[in-house]
Amino acid sequence: MLSGDVTVLNIKHEILTRVARLAYEGKLEEERDKIPYEISPGPKAKFRCCVFREREITKERVRLAEGLDADPTSGTNNIVQVIKAACDDCQLSRYTVTDNCRGCLQHACRSACKFNAITIGKGNRSYIDPSLCKECGACAKACPYNAIADLVRPCKQSCPTGAITMDDNGICVIDEEKCVQCGRCVHSCPFGAIGTKTFIVDIIKAMQAGKHVYAMVAPAWEGQFGPEITMASWKKAMKEIGFEDCLEVALGGDLTAYSEAEEWAEAYKEGKKLTTSCCPAFVSYIKKHFPEFTENISTTVSPMCAMSRMLKAKDPGCVVVFIGPCVAKKNEVRDSELENNADFALTFGEIRAMMRAKGVMLEPAENSTQEASVFGKRFGNTGGVTAAVVESLKEQGIDPSEIKVTRCNGLEECKKALTMWKFGKWNDDFIEGMSCIGGCVGGPSSHKKEMLAKKDRDKLIAEADDRNVKQALEMEKTGEVKFSMHKGH
Repeated sequence: MLSGDVTVLNIKHEILTRVARLAYEGKLEEERDKIPYEISPGPKAKFRCCVFREREITKERVRLAEGLDADPTSGTNNIVQVIKAACDDCQLSRYTVTDNCRGCLQHACRSACKFNAITIGKGNRSYIDPSLCKECGACAKACPYNAIADLVRPCKQSCPTGAITMDDNGICVIDEEKCVQCGRCVHSCPFGAIGTKTFIVDIIKAMQAGKHVYAMVAPAWEGQFGPEITMASWKKAMKEIGFEDCLEVALGGDLTAYSEAEEWAEAYKEGKKLTTSCCPAFVSYIKKHFPEFTENISTTVSPMCAMSRMLKAKDPGCVVVFIGPCVAKKNEVRDSELENNADFALTFGEIRAMMRAKGVMLEPAENSTQEASVFGKRFGNTGGVTAAVVESLKEQGIDPSEIKVTRCNGLEECKKALTMWKFGKWNDDFIEGMSCIGGCVGGPSSHKKEMLAKKDRDKLIAEADDRNVKQALEMEKTGEVKFSMHKGH
């Protein structure tokens, strides 16, 4: 049963923890159906209209926690999914008549409505019937007093690609042709009606099967859990819950930067413009919304894929798990174009659920373990990729002073740059695209917001030594095994 502090996150994390605990104990098959009744024992409801509704929502969340579709009949392929039983509580009508309505005699709003959704009530004031309104906006445009407010639902407002609409019953619908799995909508819904599939159960099964399962934490981890939680803290905790070892994806950042520098230099000579490829939501955005630039995406793989390929070259047959604040990484691991990529991706919330299931915590430790350069560590910040590639160009003896890069902070800026490029108005050489504001550190599943974590992040990174990108690769002996740094290999 939940505590008295019932919030969307508490419910989500409690369900994830219970599923993880049952998976570790080998009891998930026989006891999963008990979870909805344990969360909502009744007879009184704690967070919905009735316990039956609460149990249905929990049931759908359990399915997502197992890596299944929330609705088994949906046929969706999306990582991001709507929990329909929860969405039904969102009765917000987009167009609403405000107190600015003067009860005029013209009734331009009613005349403009083609769906008979507007009636005239007491005091000659207009009323919009939500069940008939199609949210076309004609009434708001027609009103001479601007008395009709356009109230966009939080999920729809948060979506940078216009992928969210509502069906005839007011339930959120995600258009998979437009969705780039950025995850912004997940935490924007105050009812918790949008969730994501998780790989917790698959990872635990791999551990129990005796496979070598490696954890890799994204460059965004530093600062997320305070100034005393270090890489040593992560290594200890991950081994305690069943991982073989834990590594820094920041080293993958160094690998990616060094390879991408070579690619940028060659493209610059040929006069070919390129975009970065490390942000999966940005890559998906280009493929779905600006397909004419698909061939301009860098072929260098992401830091996650680079680290996975290195690990699998060293330990064939191992299983690799990425951990970070990114939802889109869950979709990247399913990309068939990327051979030997990470097998699974977890958010910070999901790995913490696994830790709670085993009674493990991240504990303070000395900041003495370093596997990457500061440039690799900063890969998670907007502009960090460019800084690392520019540094790599210098280390390769190439003068980057003439190269012009557009650094896009969020998909809105990405859209602007790509649109300018499309119409011949963009004159730079490369685009660094980050779907999240602030970069990965501003990811939808970050433990702390970017600015709250900044002080601790800066402190931890400042304690790192001054090895450059090439030195980091040499010190970690990345050249001892052979693997490709490009897609399709």
